[in-house]
Amino acid sequence: MKIAAVILAGGEGRRMGGQDKGLLPLHDRPLVAWVLAALAAQTRQPDHVMISANRNLDTYRRYGVPVLPDADTERLGPLAGIHAALTATDADALLIVPCDVPMLPADLVIRLAGVLAGQQAAVAFADETIQPSICLVRTACASALAGRLQRHELRLRDWLASLDAVPVAFAADAFPNLNTPAALAAFAPKESDA
Repeated sequence: MKIAAVILAGGEGRRMGGQDKGLLPLHDRPLVAWVLAALAAQTRQPDHVMISANRNLDTYRRYGVPVLPDADTERLGPLAGIHAALTATDADALLIVPCDVPMLPADLVIRLAGVLAGQQAAVAFADETIQPSICLVRTACASALAGRLQRHELRLRDWLASLDAVPVAFAADAFPNLNTPAALAAFAPKESDA
């Protein structure tokens, strides 16, 4: 199975005072750099990686991966970035990760891919009580997602539910979510991650 990955960095950063979350520093490295490193450290690396962004495109391009703005200038949230990535890849499945989760379990891709293949599911996702925006979705879901965007059905959880997404359990601390200034300031990565 060919797997692509997209880092979602196209949001408005409301909880961060409107700042571009992916470019905020964590120990002198932008969050997006941490996520790229976490993807490179996977036991089963994605075949290629993209970044979904709607501002600071030239800055994101410096990371050497394709940068995809939303197709629609109307702010439709993370589903718009996911749709842009689904339609931009020839992979069989797309790993979706947000830019504000700097650490990922090294077996994330292999575990999600195993469930996707083993259960013939459309989507496998990190257990919803932790981080539903981290998931592996078959690219064949792109047309159904386009319909949801046209109808302005924009909730990520509702989209996953419509696909009968299969949850995959991970440890409660597997995905540190740094989506507020306090969480970002307080986070101390382990020495092995720094």
